[in-house]
Amino acid sequence: MKRMLHVFFSLTLLSAALPVLSSAVGKSIYGEDNRLEYHEATADLQKLADSVVSLWEAKNLTASGSDFKLATMNFGSALNLCPNEKFRAQPIGAFCSGTLVGPDVVMTAGHCITDDAKCADTKFVFGYKVKKEGEAAVTTVPASDVYGCKKIIKRNLGTQPTNFVNTVAVLIGNMVNGGPGPDFALVQLDKKVSGHKALPVNRKQKLVKDTKLFVIGHPVGLPLKLAGGASIRDASARYFFMTDLDTFGGNSGSAVFNAETKLIEGILVRGGTDFVKGPAGCTVSYQVGQKEGKGEAVTKMLDAIVKNIPKDKAIANEKAKADVVDVKVEPPAAPADNTNVKVGF
Repeated sequence: MKRMLHVFFSLTLLSAALPVLSSAVGKSIYGEDNRLEYHEATADLQKLADSVVSLWEAKNLTASGSDFKLATMNFGSALNLCPNEKFRAQPIGAFCSGTLVGPDVVMTAGHCITDDAKCADTKFVFGYKVKKEGEAAVTTVPASDVYGCKKIIKRNLGTQPTNFVNTVAVLIGNMVNGGPGPDFALVQLDKKVSGHKALPVNRKQKLVKDTKLFVIGHPVGLPLKLAGGASIRDASARYFFMTDLDTFGGNSGSAVFNAETKLIEGILVRGGTDFVKGPAGCTVSYQVGQKEGKGEAVTKMLDAIVKNIPKDKAIANEKAKADVVDVKVEPPAAPADNTNVKVGF
């Protein structure tokens, strides 16, 4: 499950979480680590990223005048990362990701918003990112970029057994429904969003193997990251398709985009191991070849989801293809000062 364990955000419990991460099954980085900062992306990708939210427990936001301060921890220190690990100096704090798909509607994973009480205790935050090269991540955001939950519009947990009773219920549900259920949630925010555009989903999906993809979200609760260089491995399952996206816990709920059309094709919901203990005793990302490993599971844009997403006039032209369809992942050779380098997928 690509979910950020809540123990990550309690310093007293953090050490107990690391053995769980180390012994989990699966993979996280496929081939090269393709995660990019917001400021490294092309303008069209930045516009998409501006509609992505990070999910926070309400207690981790503190009002400060007209702003909110986000409670975070240092990534490297919290996980005892090895010195060469990517983003190790950055903060972590968000527990899931989501995307604005209506004037006041956020789409995320069902296991991120488990019930009404959890939704009420969640804050949806825009703008948690590294804006420019060399700058620190934004950890104080204007109140206008912080939203609460009004209600859950539609939600399904999928198949995530956590105990004996839950396992029995999942098995019964699978028999009744003819297979595992999807994992998704649509949340109505406490007010309409200003300054951010709702993004279109693919309402007439015809998924094909090897379709190029990218994802935007908050791996490990880090500031916003974009990751491409991936594709559909298998789309034969009823509710999910499998990919080789570079995702971690915290990416749960992230929108997965078609690299050509820029339409949302699904919601990142499951994966496997994020980190393991390296030879030196410190923590490293678990990495395999591009075509190796089990892969990452993405909920399809099912009728149960899209029929609950408003067809806003501002996003009516869902079939239009973006002008930029560059599928490169690695930045081109940078100038000496490494400025103005933008990467598309």
